[in-house]
Amino acid sequence: MTTLKTKPNDQSVEAYIESIADEKKRADCKTIAELMETISGQPPVMWNGGIVGFGSYHYKYASGREGDWFLTGFASRKQSLTLYIMAGFDQYDELMEQLGKYKTGKSCLYIKKLEDIDQEVLKKLIKASILYLKKQYGEN
Repeated sequence: MTTLKTKPNDQSVEAYIESIADEKKRADCKTIAELMETISGQPPVMWNGGIVGFGSYHYKYASGREGDWFLTGFASRKQSLTLYIMAGFDQYDELMEQLGKYKTGKSCLYIKKLEDIDQEVLKKLIKASILYLKKQYGEN
């Protein structure tokens, strides 16, 4: 069985955010961190790969693969801010229509800047995703 490379570590979330060179992106990350901490009720934790995660859950697939992952999180990347909405987006069509300007991957929401999206809709999306994950997998 392969070992996950993305794990929590003891690096400083504050130092990570302060190291973001772009002032606007750094401010957006501070806002996102506060928002995710409030919604999840969990403190931010650095994960390998430059990801700030909140909370965690244990998953186990039918294949036998299992591991621990964060409930929600974000990372500052060169092209955009990446927000991790681990439940994916298929079940949230109505919220996605109201969100604003973004792109998605399987569980990644890519935004250029926080002002491009409706933060109230983002809060609903994060909350719905966390509730879904807790119902599916419980919480660590």
